[in-house]
Amino acid sequence: MIVCSCNVISDHDIRGAVSIDDELCSTAQVYDCLGCTVRCGRCSQAVRRILEEQPARDIRGIGA
Repeated sequence: MIVCSCNVISDHDIRGAVSIDDELCSTAQVYDCLGCTVRCGRCSQAVRRILEEQPARDIRGIGA
């Protein structure tokens, strides 16, 4: 499913980036890893949800 229409990024792209670099903890970092930037921002909540659903992740930076 396309999560970001501006950059044409799918949920699979985001999950792939997170699986490669488990230190990604913000939408900006995910977009940077994918070689683009957040444009309109409507996708930010969806990207955040995908980050939060990854197992054994604490995106606040406190323990894991």
